[in-house]
Amino acid sequence: MARTSPSEFFNQVKAEAKKIVWPTSRETAMTTLMVVLLTSTLGLFFFGIDTFFGWVVQILLGLAAGSSS
Repeated sequence: MARTSPSEFFNQVKAEAKKIVWPTSRETAMTTLMVVLLTSTLGLFFFGIDTFFGWVVQILLGLAAGSSS
């Protein structure tokens, strides 16, 4: 494996850093908005599913408690 000198390494790092394309402020804002909307939607969805299954379990436990008497 070839060894590189520290100065050559830092020159390579600078060359690679120049290739970075940063997002525009509009792209950042749109991405942020999409993340907030999707996480909110998923949060509400899973809250609804959890509430529904909790309700089903309560009904089943009520039926089981009533039938054992």
